[in-house]
Amino acid sequence: MKLTLKAALALAFGLSAGLANAATELVIATVNNGHMIEMQKLTKHFEQANPDIKVKWVTLEEGVLRQRVTTDIATKGGQFDIMTIGMYEAPIWGKKGWLQELKTDAAYDADDLLPAIRSGLSVDGKLFAAPFYGESSMLMYRKDLADKAGVKVADKPTWTDIKDLAAKIHDPKNGVYGICLRGKPGWGDNMAFLSTLVNTFGGQWFDMAWKPQLESKPWKDAINFYVDLLKNYGPPGSAANSFNEILALTNAGKCGMWIDATIAASFVSDPKQSKVADQMAFAQAPTMNTPKGANWLWSWNLAIPAGSKKVDAAQKFIGWATSKDYVQLVAKTNGWANVPTGTRKSTYASPEFQKAARFAAAEKAAIDSANPTDSTLPKSPYIGVQFAAIPEFQAIGIAVGQQMSAALAGKTSVDAALKTSQQAAEREMKKAGYYK
Repeated sequence: MKLTLKAALALAFGLSAGLANAATELVIATVNNGHMIEMQKLTKHFEQANPDIKVKWVTLEEGVLRQRVTTDIATKGGQFDIMTIGMYEAPIWGKKGWLQELKTDAAYDADDLLPAIRSGLSVDGKLFAAPFYGESSMLMYRKDLADKAGVKVADKPTWTDIKDLAAKIHDPKNGVYGICLRGKPGWGDNMAFLSTLVNTFGGQWFDMAWKPQLESKPWKDAINFYVDLLKNYGPPGSAANSFNEILALTNAGKCGMWIDATIAASFVSDPKQSKVADQMAFAQAPTMNTPKGANWLWSWNLAIPAGSKKVDAAQKFIGWATSKDYVQLVAKTNGWANVPTGTRKSTYASPEFQKAARFAAAEKAAIDSANPTDSTLPKSPYIGVQFAAIPEFQAIGIAVGQQMSAALAGKTSVDAALKTSQQAAEREMKKAGYYK
């Protein structure tokens, strides 16, 4: 049977339309920070190379993202084909069977991933999430203000040093605050920072019998120090500030010092984003009674829910977004100072990166020194630096975070906040059967 030209064209058009309609749509939930937003802009390169896959982004604030993806994966809701999850969720969900194991090929080079990061995302040697960027925490400070005050900041300062410098550079009349620190409540917001502060003061979340330690001397000393420090030398409204708010303040030249995620270094040292980029300097997170657990270990990662029906397409996207080639793409598009860091040895080995990123050595030193299996002075039963990798920690961290924020805002005393926190933690741990 012969087809007329018109019929043949119609058939060809119908087939191509059918193929276009058959494109796999990947729905990806992610967090609203700079590196993830950049990934969305660069996704066109992935779609051009993979015309059978279309990517749809759901971009959420950190706390909302955690809530949405946790609910979706626990209920097998199937809203997302790829989830952005943290180092806290990855091992817990992998162990529960909630995530697909990630299969990587030789080109991906999983051995190039930084050991501390890879280990934190694996269960029994199996990788359940791929790191998009990793981080520790460190001190970022205005060297011009320190110089003016006649202070040389040590590579490994103490919290006493930090308090002394904050007092000298605090100049609110001219819009400069001695120090900016997280105060917004959340287990991944204020409690990420405060856990490291408590660690270095010699504290822990739970003792070896899983009893909460929130009314111990190290917790009281650390939280009183924190509240006093921000009350005297911090910006007004600190109880509402987390990463994004303080990043904006720092880039506007309003923070003399900031201890937070190493990932911020690439933003605060970028002249396109920061008014004081040339003045920013970097050192290790401060210590107090012990160096243990003074700086956290974290990564934002891409993972596939166990029930996904689009595993092949999802694996392909994750392989692209967390690859060496993606790092090269960002470097070519935005410069080496803006590549996602904290994931690959090859990034830090790059001479172009070392030249562009003044913070590279301090950042890698911080990541390498973080040890989630030995992060507290007294022995602890949990893994994690700024969190305890147990399912109950999320609820406990949120409850404690609210109390710490209230204490910072002057709505309650530190002792009362810690007492309420202790009671909340004990309730959760008893309910979960850790002890009677």
